[in-house]
Amino acid sequence: MTNNFWNYFLFIFQRANWLSVFDILLVATIVFFVLYLLRDTKALVLLRGVLFLILVISLLSSLRVLPAFSWVITNTLPTLLLAIPVIFAPEIRRVLERLGRTGSIFSQDQFTTEMEKNIQVVVQASRRIAERKYGGLIIFSRLDSLQAYVETGVQLKATVSPETLIQIFYPKTPLHDGAVIISDNVITAASCVLPLSASGVLELSPERSMGLRHRAALGIAEESDAIAVVISEETGIVSLAYDGKLDKYVPLDELQGKLNGFFQHEPVQKSLLSRLSTLFQGTLE
Repeated sequence: MTNNFWNYFLFIFQRANWLSVFDILLVATIVFFVLYLLRDTKALVLLRGVLFLILVISLLSSLRVLPAFSWVITNTLPTLLLAIPVIFAPEIRRVLERLGRTGSIFSQDQFTTEMEKNIQVVVQASRRIAERKYGGLIIFSRLDSLQAYVETGVQLKATVSPETLIQIFYPKTPLHDGAVIISDNVITAASCVLPLSASGVLELSPERSMGLRHRAALGIAEESDAIAVVISEETGIVSLAYDGKLDKYVPLDELQGKLNGFFQHEPVQKSLLSRLSTLFQGTLE
């Protein structure tokens, strides 16, 4: 049996050429990206269940002593395969949305002196909000339009300042419940309603501090390329949401550097592979 295996292996190896290697690498790349996109999501759990079910069914249907079962499986398997797009509809939609934003991936954010100043202001405000445990959610708009979410809040067009942000998130003010959206270097709106994450990432977190603000921060990061700074009302801990993932427990001393990094892109000569990695990164982490 071992000899037959090695003979079969050598037969395949001898017939292999550069096109066969490319074909294998292409399939492996597709599988890798699919698994990477589904990482840490409910869809990955479903995918494991589907693969396990297909494996068990394949083993059972291969038994010649079960002809009726094999006939049923042979005729129903195509229907099960057609059901996969329905099961994974939310994840497929997110991937297509990211592919639709491919053009914006290759452009650069405008990192100006005013943007750097606004980041410093947000860091200062976050520190004071965290000390007071007011809780807060601040969104930096980037290339994707957030106008639909701006319209759900109170439009301000106010200058970005620590005092304004602290006053907005003071618990007894009418604007504290919701998100602040910063766009075009001004506070565009406050008390904005954001989409809640449905990826299941936060369900895996044991911390009770991951509430609606964190779900909203992760939700807007899944739906757009915006950067969300969320301050926990219970603990005062600061977290960052971006590219569909949540970076919990960001030290305040590192917050400014992380925010600057999002708006300071690498040179235009960045490799295609690196940009594709950025494109697919974190949809569902």
